Order: sequence, then C-alpha cells, then structure tokens
Amino acid sequence: MRRRRALPDETGVLVALIALVVIIGALRPHFFLPGTLFQQLSGSAFIGMLALAMVFVVAIRDIDLSIGWMFNFSAVIAAKAMVFGIDPWLAAGIGVAFGGLLGLVNGVLAVGLRIPVIIITLGTLSAYRGLSLVVNESRAVVPPDKSSSFFALFDIKLFDLIPIVAILFLGLAVLLHLLLHRTRFGYRVQATGSNPEAARLAGIPVDRTRILVLVLMGAVAGLTGAMFLGFREAIDPVTGGDYLLPVVAAVIIGGTPLSGGRGTIIGAVVGALIIQVITTGILFMGVDVKWSTFVTGAVIIIAVAVDQLVRRQRERRTRDAVDLG
Repeated sequence: MRRRRALPDETGVLVALIALVVIIGALRPHFFLPGTLFQQLSGSAFIGMLALAMVFVVAIRDIDLSIGWMFNFSAVIAAKAMVFGIDPWLAAGIGVAFGGLLGLVNGVLAVGLRIPVIIITLGTLSAYRGLSLVVNESRAVVPPDKSSSFFALFDIKLFDLIPIVAILFLGLAVLLHLLLHRTRFGYRVQATGSNPEAARLAGIPVDRTRILVLVLMGAVAGLTGAMFLGFREAIDPVTGGDYLLPVVAAVIIGGTPLSGGRGTIIGAVVGALIIQVITTGILFMGVDVKWSTFVTGAVIIIAVAVDQLVRRQRERRTRDAVDLG
C-alpha cells in the first residue's frame, strides 16, 4: 500500500490567499489587472521583510516588540548620514549595521539579564523611538541629493511591471529560507525553540543563538529601513510605529507557531500578501480602510485557533501511531 505524501505546511494558507484573490476579483474584476496584482507584492514588501526575520524570533519562542522603531531609527540614521554628505550606498550600509547593533543590544540585555525578549523589547521600543525623535528632531529627514544610483535602483520595474522592491523581498525570502532550513544556524534556531534545555545538553550554544537571532532581526529591520528610504526618498518621525501588528500577523497567519521550534519563511510571505490583499480589497469595496485593522485581528485569532486544532490533531495521530506500533 502506497503511503500518501503529506502536503506542505503552507498549503492551507496558500489556498486561503488564492480564495481571497478570487473572491475580491469576482466582486471587483479590475482587481485582476496585472499591475494591481503585482502591486500586492510590492505593497507587502516592507512588512513582509520584517516578518521574514520575525519568523526566526518566534521560532525561538520570543517576540521582538521593537521592530517598528528599529526600522525607523535605522532609516533615520541612514538618512542623516546622507544629509551629512556620505554616499547613499555607504549610508544605507550604515543603516543596516546600525539596525544589527540595536538587535545586539536587545539580545545582550535579554540573555545577560535573563529577562524575556518581549519584556526587554517593550523597554527598548520606547528607548529607540525616543532616540529616533531626538535625532530626527521630530521632522521628516530628506536626503538632499537624490541623483545617486541608490535612489534610481528603486525606480526599476522588471518588464515595466514588477517593482524592484518586490524582487528584493522575494530574494531575501529565498536567502532566509535557506538560512533557516539548510544551515547549522537554522537547525540551532529550531532546536532552541523546540526544547532549550535539550538543545543545551546537545551542545548547542542556546544563548549565542538567541543573540544572533535578535541581531538578524535588527539587521533586517535596518535593511528594510534603508530600502524604504530609497523607495520613498524620505523617512518621517512615525513611519514604522504601527508595523508590529501586521508583522506578527503575517508570521502567525503564515503558520509559524508561537510555541516555537519551527518556522516557515514561505508562510510569512503568503501571510504578508494576505494582509495586503485584505487592505486592498477593503479599499476596492469602498469600505473605510480602518476596518482592515479589525479584519487583520480577526484573521490572527482564526489562524491561531486553526493552528491549535492542527497541532492537537497531529499530536493525536502521533499517539495513535505509537500505540499501534
């Protein structure tokens, strides 16, 4: 008797995305225009990139609350560097490195003080926000010279249709997918989240792994901030402050469990797309966009409930298999 192959974990959320697109397209046919569909990918890019890194954080049973302000603060630092005459490409690199430094601060504090990351980042969230406001003087920071190839890069559209930010988003997704599932570091991340004590006994440097995950989160926040700066050619004092909910939503909707131990980069991409499609669909229906926050919250609750049901079903099947064995 042939054994049926199990479907990928992301199958359910991918089907949900397709169904959502079909429903909105059936009600508003112009949603199916190629430009509109590709706009969903570019519109989800910045939230999606942050969600990709958040997968690693959730996989070790943590949540970084400071991501929005690491994104903002890093972009502000990069923009200020450009204002001071530093080459935009180098300034963008400074923003990425600065984001990694902020993540390192989070990691060292959490591991060194033995305090949960969610508590530490509740404090650093306010600290990074306050410092960012000091540096930007509560005003938008606008680089004076936009003739650099750095800014020209973000005007590129593949086949005159697909924005470069969408390509960069997918490229980062591929890299982080390989990092999580094809490297020793990725194995350590999942082992740490699955059972920290067992991982420690197996010789895995749990504390170092947690710090590196938070550094990765910060660096990706810095990269996303630099990309946002290149795309929008400015960074205002509040951008990023409301990113936490959609980022966590994309991770959870995508299928990464809050219990840790595993993560899905593909799921995070699809989760970010679902949130973007919901927002666009609400606009297409002529409904106040404020409802998108309510819908996102409802989808999170449904996703968590479904995840719990699936996990219980898997545990039951595992017990039944052991009993039969």
